[in-house]
Amino acid sequence: MAATKVMTQREADVQMMLSADVHLGTKNCDFQMERYAYKRRSDGIYIINLGKTWEKLQMAARVIVAIENPSDIIVQSARPYGQRAVLKFAQYTGAHPIAGRHTPGTFTNQLQTSFSEPRLLILTDPRTDHQVGPSLETGDNFALITDCIFFH
Repeated sequence: MAATKVMTQREADVQMMLSADVHLGTKNCDFQMERYAYKRRSDGIYIINLGKTWEKLQMAARVIVAIENPSDIIVQSARPYGQRAVLKFAQYTGAHPIAGRHTPGTFTNQLQTSFSEPRLLILTDPRTDHQVGPSLETGDNFALITDCIFFH
């Protein structure tokens, strides 16, 4: 019962998301993201459904909490706007941050000094962090959480 109360969306949460402009998309919408669009404004900007966004945030939170050792979580961002968020998240959770360019072989080359085998990888932008893709194709067994790209 207490967990349900914590996980419910409150008015304060919605106001915080609105003040951070979480609900604003772009003028282009990828066909796979259309189900998360609430509607399109007259200027062509898509409005993102905050209810569905909240559900996905809750699911991501459950996945993060399920990892027993926080140092098994890697948070990565190559984008300048995401690097500060990565460092703050790592500071508060104990996760391992990678702020900056992804070094190829980080998850595959055991001879590399920066080699690690995360249980969970969190990316801030799948377009700039696309170099992680080849590491995922090797059959490594870890979960991936990434921010979505609303445009194509």
